[in-house]
Formats: sequence, C-alpha cells, structure tokens
Amino acid sequence: GKRTQCEGLSQWGSQSFGEQGYPAIDILKHYYGSDIFLAPAQKVEGVPQSFPGEALQLGSSGSDVEVIQRQLNTISNSFPSIKKLRVDGYFGEDMQDAVKTFQQIFHLPQSGIVDFGTWYAISNIFVGVTKMAELPR
Repeated sequence: GKRTQCEGLSQWGSQSFGEQGYPAIDILKHYYGSDIFLAPAQKVEGVPQSFPGEALQLGSSGSDVEVIQRQLNTISNSFPSIKKLRVDGYFGEDMQDAVKTFQQIFHLPQSGIVDFGTWYAISNIFVGVTKMAELPR
C-alpha cells in the first residue's frame, strides 16, 4: 500500500503497535496523550436494519417491505405529505406513491423503488425523526 502520514496517528506505526499486542487505547494514548479515554455507549435498540440486497418495488412483499412501511409511517409524522401506509408487507401502489414522495422531498431520483440509496436515506431520516441518534443528557 501507499504510506501516509498525517498529523497525529500514523497508519503504519499504529499497525506495528497492534501487531505487538498493544491495546487500542494505549495506541491512541501514544499518539494523542494520556488524557484521552473511551466512553462506553448505551445500547441502542430499534436501529434500522441493513439493505436486504434486492430493491423493493411494486409487487415486492415480506418483512423488508414491512420495515420500510413502518419507517415511512414514522417519517410521515414529521413530513405529512408522505401518506400513511397499511403495514402489511405488500409493496402496492400506495407504497410506491409514498416512496416517490419521500424521494421528492429528499432530492432523490423519483423512481418509487427502494434501492440501496433510498433504503439508507429512509433509514437515516427515520433515525433523525425518532431522535435515536441523540446523545443522552
């Protein structure tokens, strides 16, 4: 590979420390000082699932369709131009229209198909509107 050096962490130096068995926190302290720490995160439940590998479109059915139906319904609470959907696991014309509206609002190609990009756009907006991404106070 190509050797890269930036301010702070060294690509190959940190790899060498890792090979020597140094824990990650000790490697970070070597580069950034001993006053850093790693804070544990709270467990987050309900995180959206990954793209199923195939686009969802008119006629699709199953649990992946239900996931998107639920997420679009939640998003529609903040964006009421997205029509509420019956959560039945079937990708019908109402769902196609809701997907197109979502795509229009968020400046995506208006295909009415939940492809990779639309899946993750829906997931990201869902996380935002449900405030799952907020840090605890």
